Amino acid sequence: MNLFEEIKNKLSHEFIDIIEWLDNTNDTIVHRFERYQNEIKNGAKLIVREGQTAVFVNEGQLADVFTPGTYTLNTKNLPILTTLKGWKYGFNSPFKAEVYYVNTRLFTDEKWGTKNPFILSDERFGLVEIRAFGTYSFKISDSGKFVVDVVGTDANFTNYEINEHLKSLIVTRFTDTVGEANLPIELYAANTSELSETCREVMQPEFGRVGIELEKFYIENVSMPEELKKEIFEYSRLDKLDMTKLSQFKAAKAMEAAAKNEGGTAGAGMGMGMGFVLAQQMGNMMGQSPPQPFAVQPQQKVAVPPPMPTQVLYHYAVNGQSAGPVTIDKLKELFASRTINKDSLVWRQGMANWAALKDVEELKAFLGGNTPPPLPTE
Repeated sequence: MNLFEEIKNKLSHEFIDIIEWLDNTNDTIVHRFERYQNEIKNGAKLIVREGQTAVFVNEGQLADVFTPGTYTLNTKNLPILTTLKGWKYGFNSPFKAEVYYVNTRLFTDEKWGTKNPFILSDERFGLVEIRAFGTYSFKISDSGKFVVDVVGTDANFTNYEINEHLKSLIVTRFTDTVGEANLPIELYAANTSELSETCREVMQPEFGRVGIELEKFYIENVSMPEELKKEIFEYSRLDKLDMTKLSQFKAAKAMEAAAKNEGGTAGAGMGMGMGFVLAQQMGNMMGQSPPQPFAVQPQQKVAVPPPMPTQVLYHYAVNGQSAGPVTIDKLKELFASRTINKDSLVWRQGMANWAALKDVEELKAFLGGNTPPPLPTE
């Protein structure tokens, strides 16, 4: 600045002093208003627009904070600064103070993410590594505290400068919160909304200590290694399966493979033994008692009794739903208690289709009133 411009600035500040700031950027949070030697004329106009606050700092000490409006600067409008300066009867000469404009609008769509995977302990899968990323929104809630604790003497403070600090804070608190949640690993990706709100509540006090309000916090994705994903998918499928039936199916496949690969007497013996196991498993599935295996000793024949007769079980229909199976005695009790009647549908093994009770030969005795056929005529 040359001598002419310096004199011009001094003269202009002696006649009028308007303090204002128009933000033409998208990332400035705090802007220090520059003037000749920081002198402010008594009676100067201070303009604070919506979405702004003006913070006065005197010799490194917070003096006053102005909310949106237009002010004439005097001892009435600067009570704290007046106390600091020791003005008892007002001031007529220019005074020195730094003015910081703070942008209080909402800063949205700020990115966060874990630079490195962090480790969680899961009861089923052990130690696992996961990553996460998302967005957050914040605004300055206490301008004075923010200027004193964060900005300091920075003349133009942008959200880039604070974001690095906020991201580190977010990742630290997110990791702690996720670790304390102790959820099954597959639920982290399925409950991002609830987890996001919990993390915001945990982080807000940390933000508030420096005059920042965390408005929104979103977890957009929680990722894990591909091999872990496959294990989780397989586990979820197995959890839905009937493990007894799965074991029976695998046993049958093993028997089939053994019968093909083993030859001679040994293969036949193995096939016979497995056949009895399969028969027992299939009999249990069908609700029937399987035939019992017999033991064969070398060079000795043992008389084996025939298998025990199996009890016939009946299924019956009530209100369009299948019930049972039950024994014939139980079916008779149901008929006597009128739970079923002669037109109720029944089915047992060996019948091709459901039939009315009155049409099943062995159940006709339920109906009673049986009369002998007429005598033959000569």
